[in-house]
Amino acid sequence: MTRFTPAELEAARDRLVPDVVADGLRVLFCGINPGLMTAATGHHFARPGNRFWPVLHLSGFTPRLLKPSEQQELLSYGLGITNVVARASARADELTAEEYREGGRQLALKVARLRPRWLAVVGVTAYRAAFDDRKAQVGPQPRSIGDTRVWVLPNPSGLNAHWTAQTMAEEFARLRAAAEA
Repeated sequence: MTRFTPAELEAARDRLVPDVVADGLRVLFCGINPGLMTAATGHHFARPGNRFWPVLHLSGFTPRLLKPSEQQELLSYGLGITNVVARASARADELTAEEYREGGRQLALKVARLRPRWLAVVGVTAYRAAFDDRKAQVGPQPRSIGDTRVWVLPNPSGLNAHWTAQTMAEEFARLRAAAEA
């Protein structure tokens, strides 16, 4: 794994991380915003403690554990990745309420254009802020964007101690089953 100095990570704040998307995906996963490691590498969920890639595999979405550098392979499985907010930060709590709201508006436009079957927002707090839905819980949502259904997943950050990799994988697998139905 590439090691970055604190200065290199700080400089990454200004980098945009390209979406991994295509029209008509089965599931478009949506992170909160890129972390500094993600911005530095250009690969989503790149921080070593982030459990997204292991959970994606454990839940059956991918036949093997992918590395962040293999993110383009997701498209062959009908999966993609974007973010609510494009701006990179060290922590999600650096984002403003307006950034979340604007991110939600932009995300809805992106989803309407790409038409995935499911939008899966990883992080209930981000979903609540982006879509002004204070009561949302993890799981399928009553909201849809056009024909796209919405599911909220637990945040795979290593800081989210409320969910283990196993319980997270079980929730991801519920979405996988719904996406295959």
